[in-house]
Amino acid sequence: MRRVVVGASGTLGNPAVLHRGAAEARVRDAELWVVMAWQAPGGELGSRSACNVSSLAACRTAAVERLREVLDEAFGAEGPGTTLAGLTVRATPGTALVDAARACDDLLVVGSGSRSPLRRFLRPSVARYCLAHAPCPVLVVPPSPLEAELDAAHRRNLWHLPLDTRELAP
Repeated sequence: MRRVVVGASGTLGNPAVLHRGAAEARVRDAELWVVMAWQAPGGELGSRSACNVSSLAACRTAAVERLREVLDEAFGAEGPGTTLAGLTVRATPGTALVDAARACDDLLVVGSGSRSPLRRFLRPSVARYCLAHAPCPVLVVPPSPLEAELDAAHRRNLWHLPLDTRELAP
């Protein structure tokens, strides 16, 4: 069975990515696999030293609950209109997605994310990782115009810059 693998991040732009993945799955008559990656507090080095089995289980349970919330927010009671599988994976997001989309006829759908210089330095781009390593086609969904405006407003608030309401779209 063909699959459309979509990354679930729980960010503002993620519902658009999930809906695009669901639409692609319906068109291709494929299963929709939604993957949420999670890591132990402190990353893998932290999990070797500071975390015990119960805290790792709590992290996994939290990831499963967050995935349920994300799917419910995106699709509600009616669902995506195709077979849906949710998967939580203990890994970095890029690795989890590439491992899930392992067949040549799969389609991997990811968001482009917000790529400010600080975020680019702190966290590498999941979309770029997937484009470089996935064995299947990768569809990168750009942020919506509303998301871009909200990011700009957030930056203005962060730097305490004045907001000119004439710049806002009607």
